[in-house]
Amino acid sequence: MNEKQLAEILKYSSPTALYIVTWNNLLKLLFCPFKVLVKQNIGHLKEGEEVVVEAVKVTSNLTTVFIVGGRAYFYYHFEILDD
Repeated sequence: MNEKQLAEILKYSSPTALYIVTWNNLLKLLFCPFKVLVKQNIGHLKEGEEVVVEAVKVTSNLTTVFIVGGRAYFYYHFEILDD
């Protein structure tokens, strides 16, 4: 994917919103900040810790990244806590 194609895709995304599919197949829109649970120790985060996602970003290969405490982490290190 070249930079122009990536820019075209990203113009429809927001760093403060994330669509998720719930356990019962409902589409839900989350707005930052939202809480997540750390699945395993990563960086300065400890397994089982509840943290807040400040923003949602995407890498150049379209992998979702959560900004937590000003640092970027791949989404798969977390479980989203749905109220």
